[in-house]
Amino acid sequence: MHTVLTHPLVKHRVTLMRDINTKPKQFRELVNEITEFLAIESLKDLRTIEIPVTTPVAKTTGVKIEDSIVIVPILRAGMGMLDAMLHVLPYAKVGVLGMQRNEATAEPVPYYAKVPPAKSDELAIVIDPMLATGGSACDAFAQLKKLGYRRIVFLNLIAAPEGIAKIENEHPDVPVFTAAKDERLNSHFYIVPGLGDAGDRIFGTL
Repeated sequence: MHTVLTHPLVKHRVTLMRDINTKPKQFRELVNEITEFLAIESLKDLRTIEIPVTTPVAKTTGVKIEDSIVIVPILRAGMGMLDAMLHVLPYAKVGVLGMQRNEATAEPVPYYAKVPPAKSDELAIVIDPMLATGGSACDAFAQLKKLGYRRIVFLNLIAAPEGIAKIENEHPDVPVFTAAKDERLNSHFYIVPGLGDAGDRIFGTL
């Protein structure tokens, strides 16, 4: 299952993010803003419990988040989305998965993993700006499942149909939330029209 955000405020920010003239500072700000929209949309069904609360006027009831959450950025570009996720979920834990793409085959090459094993039915939120072939995302999901995670959500900014199809085929239990679904991958496995290399644009290493 995949969800594409259609809100005009998201579309406006995606347009600015795609622009080749957008500098790293503004690009990072746009990534943060879009990530917050993605987080809010994807977490509508978080588990809550009812608790009492006293306002300055009266006693009433409210809710408290019951879910335990682990945010898992895929290095390095996924780190660009982490601050926004922690702004929305300040008490979440953070694990990281390091992968780099083999430029000849486009296959993911894992090089680092530091993720706490799942406790009970903890929710893992995997974040990575670009969903191209889907190789890195699927590898991340497989690693998390080996650690005991049964509830996984994937958030990304720009997705190619090929990547979405791979996830839906190999991990149909992982919902995908994206800000834009693009046309295709080119012969170099870059998303078209895309926005270039998200990591380079986030960290200014063009």
